[in-house]
Amino acid sequence: MKVILDRAGSRGHANHGWLDTKHTFSFADYYNPQRIHFGALRVLNDDTVAPGKGFGMHPHQNMEVISIPLKGYLRHGDSIENSEVITPGDIQVMSAGSGIFHSEYNDSNDEPLEFLQIWVFPRTKDGTPQYKNYDIRGVETRDKLSLVISPDGDAPASINQDAWFSMGKLTAGKKLEYRLHKAGNGVYVFVIEGEIKIGDLTLSRRDGAGIFDTDGFEFQAMEESEVLFMEVPMELS
Repeated sequence: MKVILDRAGSRGHANHGWLDTKHTFSFADYYNPQRIHFGALRVLNDDTVAPGKGFGMHPHQNMEVISIPLKGYLRHGDSIENSEVITPGDIQVMSAGSGIFHSEYNDSNDEPLEFLQIWVFPRTKDGTPQYKNYDIRGVETRDKLSLVISPDGDAPASINQDAWFSMGKLTAGKKLEYRLHKAGNGVYVFVIEGEIKIGDLTLSRRDGAGIFDTDGFEFQAMEESEVLFMEVPMELS
């Protein structure tokens, strides 16, 4: 098993006033040649948006864009006439395909918005742009990893890639095993809150670790924790 460790404090950081953002991988003005992507996982941004502010209309092409709100209200708008607000317990997946414009705003005038912005390289290019919100509350089970995104319809959300996303809220002391869904994939583990251990490796709040060359591994929550596992192909076609 091979592990790439990305501590929370080592991420790229920019504060634009209305946006306080941290980048696990190279993005915008942050460039680190050792952190371009992890397999098909291209972007993992940890964004805090001021009340009433946000990203105006901007283009995407040939990328799977996943937004996971952690706190507050996230409003999405796009050039295919979608306009929706999601909160923690919802996720949105946008297949940019041949091209789409979209915007993301904090829908509250009083509270900050915190969300994860994740980009994944697609399996196939130039498809028809698609956007959909998903309510994942129905599949979330305490002390388990709940599958929330998959390529084949066995999760609430689907994605144009051989990728599987799982989330879990874990009690201190809980031990679980992660088994990869497909040979040759790797999994990027991101600790949203709390602390977990994978073997001798301890991951704390907002730490990340890319794990590959393995079929699976065990992990344990050292305190009340919330985790995100992003399994993606390690080879890009």
